[in-house]
Amino acid sequence: MKQYIELSQEVENAKSNHQPIVALESTIISHGMPYPQNVQMAKNVEQIIRDHGAVPATIALIDGKIKIGLEDNELELLAKSDNVAKVSRRDLAEVIAQKRIGATTVASTMICAALADIKFFVTGGIGGVHRGSEETMDISADLDELSKTDVTVICAGAKSILDLPKTMEYLETKGVPVIGYQTEELPAFFTRKSGVKLNSTANHVDDIASICKVKHDLQLEGGMVIANPVPEADQLDKAYIDTIINDAVKEAEQKGIHGKDSTPFLLSKIVEKTDGKSLATNIKLVENNAVVGAQIAVSYSKL
Repeated sequence: MKQYIELSQEVENAKSNHQPIVALESTIISHGMPYPQNVQMAKNVEQIIRDHGAVPATIALIDGKIKIGLEDNELELLAKSDNVAKVSRRDLAEVIAQKRIGATTVASTMICAALADIKFFVTGGIGGVHRGSEETMDISADLDELSKTDVTVICAGAKSILDLPKTMEYLETKGVPVIGYQTEELPAFFTRKSGVKLNSTANHVDDIASICKVKHDLQLEGGMVIANPVPEADQLDKAYIDTIINDAVKEAEQKGIHGKDSTPFLLSKIVEKTDGKSLATNIKLVENNAVVGAQIAVSYSKL
């Protein structure tokens, strides 16, 4: 297994020195945002994690290796290339074997982070149960991954293009803890509120770190979701963004776009229809998650 994993020098040094490390996905770079905002966001988020006392490890597949921590030229490659595979659990072995460039989703980033013994992972929003899933059975592999891979995911809830009540039901069925950070309601990515109540809330990063420690000590299977709302100043008006999302979902249905192509299509449509406002909010919420994720990782490292 080790022959497939390559740590950057920064990550290797962090492991040797027992420093806290925070994983980052790469699909947000290749499929989630346009160039050059995608690479600027990636570099900013890495620096935020460093500034808060942890070490960033952006994950991607390059030349038959799982790269844990990327150099600037590798970030540029992911940001600019138009032949980057979007890699979830099912695609991981194939893309590595074929030595293709692959960007990791939430599910595959969790797998790769666990292989490198990294316990915390920051992203924008997790995937979930798609609208109309009762007919399409379209459910993100992220949810099953959360039920079996022991990585704590810090996010702004699930992407608001999804069916959020069904997503929460699915996570509950799978026994995945979802803890609201300073919120009693599941954040809806672009907005702080979704109307979906949470069972668990923590008001301090130290409390979350303690829960993670007990969970690891008990060797409980699966990950955890830390739902961290977008900052109030950066959220979009709920009625405004809901209307735009509904229109984008209808357009995707009319064009027959589904499966792993639906999220990139919907997010790009929403950016277009909001004149870039959704992209600005997306960047702010990822940066905010990076602050909280780094703080949790640092707190955990002291236990």
